[in-house]
This record gives sequence, C-alpha cells and structure tokens, in this order.
Amino acid sequence: MSHPDLLVGSATGDDAAVWRLDAERALVVTTDFITPVVDDARTWGRIAAANAVSDVYAMGGRPLLALNLVGWNTEELPTELLSEVLLGAADVAADCGFVTVGGHTVDDPEPKFGLAVVGEVHPDRLLTNTGLRPGDALVLTKPLGVGIIVTAIKRDLAPAEATTAAVASMTRSNAEAATVALAAGATGATDVTGFGLLGHLGRMAEESAVDVSVDVEAVPLLPGARSLAEDGCIPGGSRRNLEWVGPRLDTGSVDELSVVVLADAQTSGGLVFGCEPDAAQRAVEQLVATGHQAAVVGQVRSGSGRIQLR
Repeated sequence: MSHPDLLVGSATGDDAAVWRLDAERALVVTTDFITPVVDDARTWGRIAAANAVSDVYAMGGRPLLALNLVGWNTEELPTELLSEVLLGAADVAADCGFVTVGGHTVDDPEPKFGLAVVGEVHPDRLLTNTGLRPGDALVLTKPLGVGIIVTAIKRDLAPAEATTAAVASMTRSNAEAATVALAAGATGATDVTGFGLLGHLGRMAEESAVDVSVDVEAVPLLPGARSLAEDGCIPGGSRRNLEWVGPRLDTGSVDELSVVVLADAQTSGGLVFGCEPDAAQRAVEQLVATGHQAAVVGQVRSGSGRIQLR
C-alpha cells in the first residue's frame, strides 16, 4: 500500500503541513484557535474561523472541511452563547465553500474557539515561506494594527471607527488574496498572524535565503492603530516579535513606534507574497478593486535572511 508524500511541514511558519496524494492533488492540514477578541459571540466565531482557515489560502489551496475546536466554561457561559459562536464559524464556512463536519468540546475556564481544517492544493502551485525570489516585489493584502486595536478594545479605549475597521479586516477571508497571488505568479507567501509582519517576513527571508527591504510609509494601517499605539495599547506579543526579529533587522532611521507597529501581532491578518514588480502592481489594483486595503510594501534581493526598513 502506498502512502502520501509529505511535501512540506509548517509551510507558512505555523501549524500546517501538506501531503501529496498524486500528480494533481495534495492535502493541506492545519489548525488554530483563539480566545475572544470581541464581545459579540457570533463575530468572534467568524474571526476565529477566518483565522484558522487562513493557512490553507496562504499555501494557495482551498478548504474542503473543518472540525470545530471548543474550550468552554460550562459553569459560567450559556450554551446559547456557544451556539452563536458556531453560527459565526458557519457563516465563514458558507462564504468560503467548505463543510464543517463536527468537532470536539472540552471544559475550559477561559473560552477558546477555532477549527481543524483540511484543504487541497495542486502540488505544482504550492505557496510556501521558502519561495521568495530576488527581484520580487512584496505585496501585503490587509492593513496592520489588529493587535493594537484588540488591546484597546479590551481596555475600553478603542474608537468605534477603529473597532469596525478591525472587525471587518479580521472577518475577511484570504480566499481572494490567494487567487490573486497565484495569478500574479507568486511562489512565496505567508499569512501575517501572531508573529507580525516583521516576524513572518524574517522567517520567510531566512527560509528563502534572501534579504527583504520594507518601505515603512507604504505599509497600510488600520484607522486609529498608530494613535492607539502611541497611547500604549501594544500587546505583549508584538514586543516579543520585535525581540525575535531584532538580530536580523536594520531599522535605519525609522522611529521606534513605527517599528513596533510593523511587529504588531495580528489575528486573521492578510497575506504577504512576492512576485515580479509589474505583476505586483496589477495584483494590488485587483485587490483594491474588491475592497482590500492592499499595497506593494517592499522588495526582495539576494542575501542571507535580513530585513531592512527604509
């Protein structure tokens, strides 16, 4: 009996792997779950589901099925609230075209929710964090600042405009972004999540054996994110990201706050991918036309895994 071939583990730097089934098909398997980031249960369910399925899109695949993963405080939280969370996840499944086939629930003092997801991808069209090439331009498909705004929400400091924008960003799937990346000829991509843009780019640069430069002014931010960061609404994970990437980071004359914002830990962030400069510009135009706040944010050149800010 033959067995599927493991093509790559942690292709986006997170908990995901790909197995080749035959010349035309490979399976993507991934999982993720999060604690509540907003008060509304159905919205949290949508955010958690979009976040969990993102790895499939970051590899250029499409999700097929998912299992719900639930940690729930049954003594303090009503099951009706959990139903709302599951309905939110079902909204995302319907939008993305995959089926939820059950799941597992455990008692947990702190509620958690996410998905285990199985998807498929063509083995020859796989996007990985090892695929950046010298000469590529870097495209970011969503603005940064989610971690900052979520921290402000928890402190009851977030303006309504910032909250609305962050929720809209977190609930948008990366399906369209993945389609555009593949059409642009990308081979290197990842989703920008807990390690922030700098953390994920640092990992991609190292794995691809290239250097990357980032045009700080070109990086889109959610409304209110910078001012909230100035007020101290910076999650601890963002500072840990900066510590990790620091040895390979050249900040130049960029101010400290801007650097911290680039390291902001994202929930359900966008994709960052590399492609030829002309294709990158066309990709951004396509994404902007469909409501994405996308931009060309940097370049790739030969090197050894360093990031330069300019």
